[in-house]
Amino acid sequence: MKPLAACIAAAGVGVLAAWSAWAQPVRRGVADGGFERDMEQGTVHCANLIYGRSKTSVCFADEFLSQLRKDSHVRASRRFRPVKLDSRELFRFPFAVMTGEGSFRLTEAQRSGLRRYLLHGGFLVASAGCSSSTWDASFRREIKLTFPDLQFTPLPMSHPVFHTVYDIDGLDTKRHTPAHLEALEYEGKVVLVYSPEGLNDTGNAGPGCCCCGGNEILNARKVNANLLAYALTH
Repeated sequence: MKPLAACIAAAGVGVLAAWSAWAQPVRRGVADGGFERDMEQGTVHCANLIYGRSKTSVCFADEFLSQLRKDSHVRASRRFRPVKLDSRELFRFPFAVMTGEGSFRLTEAQRSGLRRYLLHGGFLVASAGCSSSTWDASFRREIKLTFPDLQFTPLPMSHPVFHTVYDIDGLDTKRHTPAHLEALEYEGKVVLVYSPEGLNDTGNAGPGCCCCGGNEILNARKVNANLLAYALTH
């Protein structure tokens, strides 16, 4: 493990303060009082996107949040919060995950929301559940429609994404075959990281979750912890 500098804590709080300001027009209910207090205390919350026709992830493990909380200065919430892709609430979260299986299509409002989110400081980690080729095709199509002027590029293992909290020299996979992550960059900054294999860490995602024959990345927990730390400091 590579210890994070104390500046990460300050960066995380700064990001949250900025995002809290973004969200002022969003009306909150009494039930969100705990969430509001956490925001004020500098807790990093992560969104689990609801997209398409109510499609969302039920098999993306949030264990990396607790691990990051233990091994770094980042005070991460221990659980994801479900958030609609086309809602203003999304702008309260500096980090979001998106995964699933099978085909899907985003609405125009969802594409607009995703574009605005990523171009204004948001960070998305996306993963094809069970290495689903149909989800992969749908996701790539939607990203092309949303960002016609941008394209995915492979992330080399020398990239800082792999060396924030943990030094990761390679992606270990279930099938022992090569895997890679792809990035979408805007103005020189990575705003989206995508795995066509699997960053879901399904073994820790709860009952009924498995990689179903997919080529899951076995060290996904450390990769996801690095991605969150990277999102907060770049």
